[in-house]
Amino acid sequence: MTVASQLISTLSELRKAIRLLGLLIILGTIGVYFLSPALLALIQQRLDQKLAFFTVAEPFLAHVKLSLLTTLFVLMPAILYSIWKAAGKSFALSTSARNWFVLSTCLLFYAGAGFCYFITLPLGIKFLLGFQTVQLQPLISVSKFVTFVAMFILAFGTIFELPIIMVFSAKVGICQRRTFEKYRRYAVLVISVVSALLTPTPDVINMLLMGGPLYLLYELGILILRFTKI
Repeated sequence: MTVASQLISTLSELRKAIRLLGLLIILGTIGVYFLSPALLALIQQRLDQKLAFFTVAEPFLAHVKLSLLTTLFVLMPAILYSIWKAAGKSFALSTSARNWFVLSTCLLFYAGAGFCYFITLPLGIKFLLGFQTVQLQPLISVSKFVTFVAMFILAFGTIFELPIIMVFSAKVGICQRRTFEKYRRYAVLVISVVSALLTPTPDVINMLLMGGPLYLLYELGILILRFTKI
């Protein structure tokens, strides 16, 4: 099978798990909704923000949104397991290899999310709100605040999967280790662009907080490929 046909097969296998995952997400969102006020208060306290709402339905919708995104965050191991289970069948991965991919992607996802929540977001929000003056005071929408925080956390968790993507690409023959080593310069350029787009502020410090770990993860991927001789 070609790589394209294997990817198509993976998507076909993944469709079987979508219904179950969808049901879990719906039930999880309903369950987490009752905890969403406490979750929102915790995030507000961590990021030191006072929030407002501008429509009658906005607080309700913000809590639903927070519940949905929190459910996705909690269910990420099940989502990743379903993805690797489907990929394992299509690309003929052994059970041990599939389990390694599941464990590694889960750990890196939560590491990236934690890095964003505890380091990048507080610094980024502090920088952005540093432009307020006596005449210009912030009035932050609760819905936009929830979207801003949750999407950046999920985005950071996702891009921290870089070394696992590299290992998988080499293992299935998409891109070999020597290619990653050869194009380091281009990797630095791509990482710089991604950091500029994904960090919540345009300053150099926050870009380095994003780009630095990403480049280290890129080098980690190469080291893993060397160690495993893939």
